[in-house]
Amino acid sequence: MRIILLAIVYIAGTNLAFAQTQNTISADEGEIIITPIIHSSAQVEYAGKVIHIDPWSAVNLSMAKPADLILITDDPSHHLDPEAISQLRKPGAPVVLTETAYAKFNDGIVLSNGESGTFADIRIEAVGAYDMTPGAPYHPKGEANGYVINLGGKRLFFSGVGECVPEIQALQNIDVAVMPMNLPVDRMRPTPVAECLKTFKPEIVYLNHYDRIYAGWLSNPQGNPPPDTQDTPATIQAFQDAIAGEGIEFRDAGWYPQR
Repeated sequence: MRIILLAIVYIAGTNLAFAQTQNTISADEGEIIITPIIHSSAQVEYAGKVIHIDPWSAVNLSMAKPADLILITDDPSHHLDPEAISQLRKPGAPVVLTETAYAKFNDGIVLSNGESGTFADIRIEAVGAYDMTPGAPYHPKGEANGYVINLGGKRLFFSGVGECVPEIQALQNIDVAVMPMNLPVDRMRPTPVAECLKTFKPEIVYLNHYDRIYAGWLSNPQGNPPPDTQDTPATIQAFQDAIAGEGIEFRDAGWYPQR
């Protein structure tokens, strides 16, 4: 399997941009291209179709491609952004979201945890995303989704924000997993993410949602980004160390600009 992944971010109001090594996933009818945009936002392309996950207008989306399908994992503004949806959505393109997100944006299709459906000729499976550890901000069961995207004989899993719940551990035949790390109240730190991946053994894993400090600044950028007090590079290295020897390939896509 050859992976090409391109990450390009233009920060709103600046000329700042960054790009990572291009990679693709070989599939039945060509290549799948995954483009990390920011935090949990990504673009997926295959066979002329474009899927956006959690598009967020905190960055300049002018280089993003129009969407045939949009998947929304949760209802906070960095997941559910009507402005970004409006900018990227092709006429009539389905927007798939949870019931909680639908309450804020009702021009979409609700897909609850455990349900599946075909949208824009793409098979989508909704996987529960929730917390088992108490403490604010708490993500209760049923309010958020991860999604399995079936493309060209490959299965790509974009996890929602939450812990390693039984629904994730039960996943099968996942080729690529995109997992959140460094969540609030010490949820999904590097070792728990690694242990989670060992339960369903994807071939390749990417990390996203791992720099909440930077994402918080993006919501209201004033001055320079704040210091990286969690030492994000060290947490990524700790994750790599924790999956060493497990046969899971880690691809460091860089969902955020270099500080």
